[in-house]
Amino acid sequence: MPPEAGLSSAAVARTWGGAPGSAAPQCGETSQVIAALRFTARPGRTGVRRPQSHGAFSRHGPVSGTMIKASVGLLRRLRPLALVTGLLLVWQFISAVWLPRVDANLVTLLPPPSAVVRAAWDLSISGELPGHLWASLRRELTAFVFALAAVPLGIAMGWWKGVHDQVNPLIETLRPIPPIAWIPLSILWFGIGDAQNQFIIFLGIFFPILINTMVGVRDIPTNLIRAARCLGASQWHILSRVVLPAAAPQVLTGIRVGFGFGWMALVAAELVGASSGLGFLINDARSVLRTDIVLVGMLTIGLTGFVIDCLVRRLARRLLPWSLAVGQ
Repeated sequence: MPPEAGLSSAAVARTWGGAPGSAAPQCGETSQVIAALRFTARPGRTGVRRPQSHGAFSRHGPVSGTMIKASVGLLRRLRPLALVTGLLLVWQFISAVWLPRVDANLVTLLPPPSAVVRAAWDLSISGELPGHLWASLRRELTAFVFALAAVPLGIAMGWWKGVHDQVNPLIETLRPIPPIAWIPLSILWFGIGDAQNQFIIFLGIFFPILINTMVGVRDIPTNLIRAARCLGASQWHILSRVVLPAAAPQVLTGIRVGFGFGWMALVAAELVGASSGLGFLINDARSVLRTDIVLVGMLTIGLTGFVIDCLVRRLARRLLPWSLAVGQ
């Protein structure tokens, strides 16, 4: 017996809209009533349509809006890595798929990223890579401490015209000479070791800090100096309270640039005159045709330089939050 046959006339009347005891629907209305009765007779159906939720659904229930926001935020953070990821995939395809079909020996000259990662892992586990990295960083930091002498010299050259006239010709003569050109003389003067490497790094860091400090002092608005003198500030107070804070953003820019030049000069010095360090690691791996280790050393140099630059910028933003230049 169909499910609608067991229903009372009152239920039928309620379904098709009539009053109890009234006439049943005729002809074409019968099929509509039967369809409505079947809908209400199904288990769990009340005849009332539930409001639809506008949220997202998954197989196990509604997806939280927090999860969606977190996923979107993660994708936005990873967006700057899209180009790097694409280049790594192309590199992997060329080294692992295309080069073996052309010539299997070419893979030795350009190993895939997977081989470079394995070499980096092996060097890290053995402690060889951290040891060379620390040797290079130690030389860089030692040379940087000595190169900070460029700050007071740059202030003096920017503030006193007599000092500038005397020192500037010498500086402009030595500055164009690349640090690499000093390597033969430095080996003769200091031998092969840390002192020779630190001298080359010192030359790379010193001149950018000096030039930026001098330019920062000379570009200070004259109104600041006049205002300080009108308030009775002495020469020392003007230098310490006005000149140095005003030139600080330019000084930090010089330190940032100097670190980069010093890091490049360090690797060049270690390639020919060191028994440890990342440059030595690259040169030693080249002699045994371990191009994967060569690439590990090169990538370590690049990533370390990037980290140093980020740290210098973060330090500049913390020390000089009022400066717009350090935020770039």
